[in-house]
Amino acid sequence: MDKLELKALGKINLGLDVLGIRDDGYHEVRMIMQSIYLYDDVFMEKIHSDDIEISSNLFFLPNNEKNLAYKAAKIIKDRYNIDDGVRINLKKRIPVSAGMAGGSTDAASVLYGMNLMFKLGLSYEKLCEIGVELGADVPYCILRGTMEATGIGEILRPLTPIPNCFVLIVKPEFAVSTRKVYADLDALNDIVHPDIDGLIEGLENNDLEQITGSMGNVLEQVVIPKYPVIDRIKNVMKSSGALGALMSGSGPTVYGIYNSKDKAIKTSKIIKKLRLSRTIFVTNIHYPKKHN
Repeated sequence: MDKLELKALGKINLGLDVLGIRDDGYHEVRMIMQSIYLYDDVFMEKIHSDDIEISSNLFFLPNNEKNLAYKAAKIIKDRYNIDDGVRINLKKRIPVSAGMAGGSTDAASVLYGMNLMFKLGLSYEKLCEIGVELGADVPYCILRGTMEATGIGEILRPLTPIPNCFVLIVKPEFAVSTRKVYADLDALNDIVHPDIDGLIEGLENNDLEQITGSMGNVLEQVVIPKYPVIDRIKNVMKSSGALGALMSGSGPTVYGIYNSKDKAIKTSKIIKKLRLSRTIFVTNIHYPKKHN
């Protein structure tokens, strides 16, 4: 297999809680992750040299070892003594620096693609083991679906899939520093934690209203005071038919959950008219095939 075309799916956080700081300096988290049908195209081609060539449709993305997709190819080449090289082209759709795991999902697809292209026979478990060396979200991006993520985000437990619904994605026109967000959270005295157990119960009950009523992101408490437009977008979504709205990851992307595609599209037009963002998508939940 000399050429591959893969879809690297984005994610949203239905729930995100931070439980504290570990001895190793990382944050202990408890999250509910959900893959959505907003994706980057990852084109891979085997080349008969020792090089890793990477390009994308975004001029500001690094095309060298600073790119997580490059790192994914290199770790496989080095670990399994692969002499051939690979050419990778990324067609980015997932917003960059948006709390949607855009870099992690590209890396996950490259790990998966390298495994196929060079017939390594690695299990999903092994790919996830390698993936966590690249980033805490990479194992999830390999497995996808509806998952509880604990530890630093790498310990994954499949959950009952969310009922079918539509998702409105809105990325404000600025970036947020994840490192700063977590530092600000550490400095808070009183933290309100989201109802992760209620969210899991809603999933088990196949109850979309219970799910959306339990959604929560602990990081909103430090991000929204600095970027109130996030709260404004959430309020527009809720007043326009969203069952729930939340910031994903460390932001600044906001998503709304709808039981009607028409309502989601109508809200997107309102947000455009209010000039709250130019980066807007209406999509749906992704349900992956079961892994062996």
